[in-house]
Amino acid sequence: MKGMLSGISVGLALVAFGLAARASGASGPLDGKTFAAQSGEEGKAADSKDALVFRDGKMRSTACDAYGFGDGAYTAIERKGSTGFHARTESAKEGVIIWNGVVSGDALEGTFVWTKPGQKEIRYWVKGKLNKPGEKTP
Repeated sequence: MKGMLSGISVGLALVAFGLAARASGASGPLDGKTFAAQSGEEGKAADSKDALVFRDGKMRSTACDAYGFGDGAYTAIERKGSTGFHARTESAKEGVIIWNGVVSGDALEGTFVWTKPGQKEIRYWVKGKLNKPGEKTP
């Protein structure tokens, strides 16, 4: 009887762990994709290389890591062969970035707006292509 209760306890613990992992790591249609990208201020040429990484229902810009921005949850809508996405990333010191874009095939195109208290918002464009396995990211 003691061994059976121990087995049931282990089984329940594994089920609980699996449910907790699923709840904390939501997924989205772009998960597992990384896009090598370039960006620049609206109306200007590219001035930054980036990698947009989609994983576990979150999006991260590697170029924004230096400013303390982490990953942020993204939402996505698939329609007619394209996937539109929206994300919000935050930095304790540098404010908020709102991302909007569309992925069509292997191409990503979008915009993002950086807002910081006491500073005028800055609007940017971003364009990228899907990294294939083995390709280097910026």
